Order: sequence, then structure tokens, then C-alpha cells
Amino acid sequence: MPKAKSMPPGAAVATWLTTADKSVLFQPQAGTLKFAAAKNANPTIEVDEAKTYQTIDGFGYCLTGGSAELLHQMGPAERAKLLRELFGTEGSNIGVSYLRVSIGASDLDAKVFSYDDLPASQTDPELTKFSLAPDEAHLIPVLKEILAINPKLKILGSPWSPPTWMKTNDASKGGSLKPEFYDAYARYFVEYIARMKAQGIRIDAITIQNEPLHPGNNPSLLMLAEQQAEFIKKSLGPTFRKAKVDTKIIVYDHNADRPDYPLTILNDAEAAQYVDGSAFHLYAGPIEALGKVHDAHPEKNVYFTEQWIGAPGKFAGDLAWHTRTLIIGATRNWARTVLEWNLAADPQQNPHTPGGCTECLGAITLAGNAVTRNPAYYIVAHASKFARPGSVRIASTLPDKLPNVAFRTPTGQRVLVVLNDGAAAQSFNIGQGGRQAVATLPAGAVGTYVW
Repeated sequence: MPKAKSMPPGAAVATWLTTADKSVLFQPQAGTLKFAAAKNANPTIEVDEAKTYQTIDGFGYCLTGGSAELLHQMGPAERAKLLRELFGTEGSNIGVSYLRVSIGASDLDAKVFSYDDLPASQTDPELTKFSLAPDEAHLIPVLKEILAINPKLKILGSPWSPPTWMKTNDASKGGSLKPEFYDAYARYFVEYIARMKAQGIRIDAITIQNEPLHPGNNPSLLMLAEQQAEFIKKSLGPTFRKAKVDTKIIVYDHNADRPDYPLTILNDAEAAQYVDGSAFHLYAGPIEALGKVHDAHPEKNVYFTEQWIGAPGKFAGDLAWHTRTLIIGATRNWARTVLEWNLAADPQQNPHTPGGCTECLGAITLAGNAVTRNPAYYIVAHASKFARPGSVRIASTLPDKLPNVAFRTPTGQRVLVVLNDGAAAQSFNIGQGGRQAVATLPAGAVGTYVW
């Protein structure tokens, strides 16, 4: 590893700030901090770019079908302005670089659907009725507008349920995938990826099932770890290989309380040969479980793919918890992505399926063309704008009450995201290469420092 570079005298640090009381919301701060040979009694966050960890794929949101519908119903000029704000990188735009979409409906679509829905008792193992028509109404047009702004944006696809005719209970909610339809379902993924590609939308990765241990959502599917391993090694992996599909296969996509689930698959060499890594949510379990899965299989990647904020949201608490636990905690435990849940909802947290989430607060609330920015907007912004795809996490020390994470960007900048987790304002040093810059954060505030 190369030695950390010393800071030249007077090197400047730009600061972007969000405060717990919302008096400052992701704003660049006047003036810049300077690196110097400072000596004081402040705690120091020492950044060491000689110690490197995972590469970052991106920070962003889940673009649910409902989110896309609300965006698509905006006026064209208003939507273009908002999408530029979300996905552009210039000025005060926040540079979202990664999206998760649902393969078929999620519970935050207006209705349940798959891409091969049939009357009861009919089957279609050859997928002759496969159609992306439900997504052509809103999701695909919005994705095309987003990709025109950021063509390098990466997209993860996750199904909430296969077509009901493939399931043991013939219903959108619950049930399991019938083994006789493993091959057909593998081809369903291939067909989805190919048809999206034909629309100019590359699917970088898929997970096999959203929350496979939560069959109570609508739509949903129960898929135990042994079943997922069997599906991968007998059907999905060989089908992807035969079709020369380079979309990554990511397992699990559920809570950190069950690391045994992805480990069961990664310990199965026949299945693991097809697997890029594991995805996690955090409605249960500790964020450190991600690091333990990485440590057991350092050759496989780790992703954080979903976390909601419950409406109406509590700005100070949400800002602190999500920054501490996800933006900082997930990346310090090897996550290549951090994705908040739904990008957009209306003021009543609609749309959603019957039985779907009724309290999922969007990163933005859309009432026609009126936009309200909620906690997840700012939480993601503090990382997405600066820790661009291809950035590498670098080492940084952890003084008490100052959780943080540091990155080196592809252009050679250093990025440090810091939360003041204390009850009072705190001055601290950013240290690198023998020099220090003195910063101060109000209680509960988040600062991103770039130099």
C-alpha cells in the first residue's frame, strides 16, 4: 500500500451541513477549513488512505412502481427539474447513483402484477405471454429520463413474487416456488433482463427474492435458504451462463438477524460459483452482521438494499440513526451500496397494494408538482453527491460520539461523512498525513467534508 500523502500547508476542506433542527439542510458552508499543523485538545478523526476496503457502487433509493407513477404524473418541466436535482451531480444536485426497482409489482405499486399473469389454472412455462406492459406505463419512461441524466446509474432488480401460477398457493401473497417451475422462473429473469436491455435499461444485478423470510406481504414469497441455493445451482446460474447474461446474482435481500441464510448459500460451492454477494435490510439484527458475512467469504460482495422511514418521520432521530447505522455503519461493514426505501409517495403514503405498506415515507413527498424533501433525501445526499461510484472506503478512526466514514474518490478527492452523536456542539480535528483541519458540528448534525 502507498503511504498516506501529507497535506500541503493551507489545503482547503469544503463542508456540506445538515442540522437536526432543519435550520440548515444539505447546504455548503461559507469559507473553507484549512489543513495546518494544529495542536489542540479536540478529538481527532485520523484519515489513512493507505488502508483501503471495498469499492462503492452507489448510494440511492428504491424506485418503486408507485414512486415512478407519481413522478410520471408531474408536469414534464417540473419532473425534469426534480430528476436533475436527484440524479445530476452539478451545483446543489445530490447525485443519486444507484436505484433498486421491483421485478413485477412491489407492495408500493398501485396493484399487484407479474409479467406473465394468467387466468386461474393456466400455466405458461415457455413464457409466451411474458410482457413488460405494466412497467411501460410509468416505470420505464421515468427510468429512461433518469438514464438520460446519468447514463452510468446502476440498477438492481428484485422480485416480490413470481407469477402466481408458479407458486404452491396460486396467490400473490405467500406460498413457495414450485420446483417444476424453477427452470421457467430462471428464464423469466433472463427475459426480464433482455427486454429491459431492449428498452435501453441495463440491469446491473438482481436479487432472487425480496425478503424471502417474510411471506406476509402482498406480494411476497417464502423461499428458504436451501431452496434458494437449489434454485441457483440447478436453474438460475446455469440459465444465466447459457444465455451469456452478465447481470450479477445477489442472494438473500433480507434482515441482518439471519446471516445464516446467505452463509448457507455461500458455503455451497455449487451454488456460490454463480453468486456475486449478499444483500441486507435492517428491520432486525445488527449492522455488524454484514461484516461477519464478508469475513466468512471475503471473495463475495455485500450490499445494503433497503430501509424504510415510517411516516410522518422524526427528522432529528431519523437523520442520526440512518446516518450512523447505514451510511456509516453499513459501509464500515463492507456494503458497496446503501439504499433507502421508496423514493416518492403522496401525502397519504400512497400508492400501495392491498395489504402493502401504508406508512412508508418517501424520500420525497409529491402532491402533484409540489415537492417536499424528507429525511431520507438528506441522509443519502450526504454520501451520494461526493462518494461517487468507484470510490474506495479508506480507514478513519472513531472518536467517541463522532461516528464517521471516509472515502477516496476516483478523481483523488477525500470524502469524510461525520455525525455529531452527542448532546452538545463538538469541535474536532480532521487529521491526515500529520496535518489537521479543525471542524465544528452542532449536536445531531451531519457534515460531509471534501478535500
